Amino acid sequence: MNRGSGSGNSGHRDVYGRRGGVNLPALRGHNDALVLDLLRAAGPAGLGRTELAARTGLTPQAVSKITARLGVEGLVAEAGRAASTGGKPRTLLRLVPDVRHAVGVHLDRDELLAVRVDLAGRVVAESGGPLDFGAGPEAAVEAVVRAVARVGDPSGPPLLGVGVAAPGPLDHRAGVMGRVTGFPSWKDFPLRGVLEGRLGLPVVLDKDTNAGAAAAAGAWLRATWPDADADADAGADAYVGRGTDAGPDAEVAEVYAGGGARTCVYLHIGTGLGAGLWLGGGVYRGARSAAGEFGHQVLLLDGPRCRCGARGCVEALCLEAVARGDVPEAARIVGEAAANLVALLDVDRVLLGGRVVAAAPDVFVARVGAVLAARALDPARPVVALAGAGVAQGAAEMALTPLFGRA
Repeated sequence: MNRGSGSGNSGHRDVYGRRGGVNLPALRGHNDALVLDLLRAAGPAGLGRTELAARTGLTPQAVSKITARLGVEGLVAEAGRAASTGGKPRTLLRLVPDVRHAVGVHLDRDELLAVRVDLAGRVVAESGGPLDFGAGPEAAVEAVVRAVARVGDPSGPPLLGVGVAAPGPLDHRAGVMGRVTGFPSWKDFPLRGVLEGRLGLPVVLDKDTNAGAAAAAGAWLRATWPDADADADAGADAYVGRGTDAGPDAEVAEVYAGGGARTCVYLHIGTGLGAGLWLGGGVYRGARSAAGEFGHQVLLLDGPRCRCGARGCVEALCLEAVARGDVPEAARIVGEAAANLVALLDVDRVLLGGRVVAAAPDVFVARVGAVLAARALDPARPVVALAGAGVAQGAAEMALTPLFGRA
């Protein structure tokens, strides 16, 4: 058991917004997840035990016990030695990506995509095909079961679980579908429970846009993580936030390369429009799992009827422009709606994804960026970029949450 030395760094938060490591036996699982998440972000180059202790606030002794235990479980291995700075070269540790896998499934209104990923989030198998969401829940369940079997490998690493991303609204906590616009047969269907019974694996259910946010933000944060050498010089306060006297529930602002907490919105433009919000170090779902209904903000009073029943929604306006082949106008409409969201939330990045964006990525990045620039009230406007990963990968990320401790 990890007993540590009682250093008391219980109020710190890391760059993902999570509370730092705590030297208490009851939090062994939390501390293991924290170390694994840091090693995952570091990639093949790995981190030394000193850096892990600095970033987590755990004692070096606690980190040594944790990494030894994770090594026995096959999750951590040596990555070589760092260059000597005069003393004994530091041993670097890395995550072993292929020791466990997870599956992510994107249930769209007209197609299904399933991926199997390793612990680094790399796709190792993929399968897709058409899906008639309107055929009802039972048909979709059968399609998911078949897709998981196709991407699975009975002789390969164990599966930690399956993440399923579906159109909202839905209840993320209960695993129950809501009243999906245009598909009344899905209301109150317990999709998570049914799939767990069929697959014999833990299942996470969330909205497609939330899964997209998890994938896009995770790829972005890992790509911009400080390197191990900089960490060795910076010390703990550069990463986990200052204020060692803060209580366990205090909101301690993290310091990351001179900036504050990183936030973004993921905008998904496909058969519908929605937003996933990455705020405060994780996906923000709202009190009723209803946050992110980006497509149903009204831009044009008395505009065309939307399938939600309102008029002039951004979804109706955008998809109407796509249908008539005016992609630049569709991108401009998304930009206007995105500017409203940015004005409300003051985010660092706007990340774009979905099949409509994939068909004309340069147009969407340029047009959305131009609208944000024109409407910006602050010269430090957010960056507009393509999402670095897809919804199915985000669903798989959510299935990995128990191991890495992030929602």
